[in-house]
Amino acid sequence: MSKPSTVPADLNLPSIANIKADETMFGHFLDWLGKVAVNLVVAALILFVTFWAAGWLAGMARRALSRVHRTNPDPTLESFVSSLVRYAVVAIGLVAVLQQLGVQATSIIAVLGAASLAIGLALQGALSNVAAGVMILLFRPYRVGDVIETATRQGTVKSLDLLFTEIATPDNVKVMIPNSKVFGDVILNYSAHRNRRVDVLFKVPLKTDLVPVLKRLRERAENDPRIRKDPAPMIEVTDLSEVFAQAAIRVWVAAADFGPVKTDLMLAAHLLADDPARTDLPPPRPSKAIDPSPVMPGEGEHHHLLSLIKPRRGRKSDPGKTRSPPKAG
Repeated sequence: MSKPSTVPADLNLPSIANIKADETMFGHFLDWLGKVAVNLVVAALILFVTFWAAGWLAGMARRALSRVHRTNPDPTLESFVSSLVRYAVVAIGLVAVLQQLGVQATSIIAVLGAASLAIGLALQGALSNVAAGVMILLFRPYRVGDVIETATRQGTVKSLDLLFTEIATPDNVKVMIPNSKVFGDVILNYSAHRNRRVDVLFKVPLKTDLVPVLKRLRERAENDPRIRKDPAPMIEVTDLSEVFAQAAIRVWVAAADFGPVKTDLMLAAHLLADDPARTDLPPPRPSKAIDPSPVMPGEGEHHHLLSLIKPRRGRKSDPGKTRSPPKAG
């Protein structure tokens, strides 16, 4: 048996152990980095799918409501429910992303529960807008497409969201109003009723005879097809001074004809106040209101009840051929 060889004196054993430890730590770091990269990729995919699913489900909810209310569509409810579905899906997706990144749902709930007071104070404006949006959806002071005036703004309602009401002004400017301001302020809905009353005040100089002016203006109102005959047009003198006499004409029209009729009456009153005998008044413009009367059978297309009656199948008879008399029994 030979003697074992002795270990060289210049070999440093602690340095070898440090090298192995460094290699082990580097391997663990690479493993951790790979897991983080995989989690980030999966979280990005979840986030992408979340936003895609939010848009798809919001559109599906809108289409489902449009099918349910096919005869009487409700764009206000459709826009509100679609936005609610979108935000709910995004919130669920964000929780899934945090779980994928290592944050547990219990930790999220604990943090939200501990910071609920601070979050409520910070988001009290947004939460009040959500509550106001729900109240607007329940009580329906206006709908999408109505012309309203609120918060010193007037325009046509385009959409109702969880937080905002979008209106378009007459000069086509997009205005976003928080729901809390809309619901907490006076709301004027110009489209709620089918008919509206037009009030036109005008002044007639005392040098002009007032009676012919009022007579000509009444005749014009009675001959205007846009003005309702019941209630009848009303003309009255409202003020009298040393310089002029102030009168008013009040007529009922369809809501769609309110602006044109008021403009025509103001122009006619101005022209007749200068010369009651003039005959070159501009003719009334055509009506913009839709006729609400139903289509009767024989007018335009056939009535849907008449279309259910189908002719019996059989041989086509020759119109020039007369029927033979029945045989005597």
